[in-house]
Amino acid sequence: MARLLDVIREELDLTGTKEGCGEGECGACSVFLDGKLVNSCLVPAAQAQGAELRTIEGVADGEQLHGVQAAFLECGGAQCGICTPGMVMAAVDLLRRCPQPDEAQIRDGLAGNLCRCTGYVKIVDSVASAAKRAVAVAEQALQAGAGANP
Repeated sequence: MARLLDVIREELDLTGTKEGCGEGECGACSVFLDGKLVNSCLVPAAQAQGAELRTIEGVADGEQLHGVQAAFLECGGAQCGICTPGMVMAAVDLLRRCPQPDEAQIRDGLAGNLCRCTGYVKIVDSVASAAKRAVAVAEQALQAGAGANP
């Protein structure tokens, strides 16, 4: 039985989703399946039939990086690249559920994603930066909207 991870990488040629452990322990293969964050190495491909699938390739808006992706680049959270797609997916999921997380919430939101390079400081900083950026963008939008309606 084919795993969703294998179909994503081999048949759809979307290689941003990585295989780290193949056992659901590292998070490198994380994708959104019907809006829920899952480890694609644990999902039978047949289970995804008819479902909405979003991989790391679908996080950006065309050439415009998602705020989480931009923050990972700016803060040094993207390291060797194996864990980065899963970390980004987990961070997007976290910020969707909790737009202004504290450090403990960020660490909890990233739980299940393993980094074997240098640790988690820059990754946590990246998620915190993305959250601050999103708040700043929302505040600017509110101010712009308030100015348009006297």
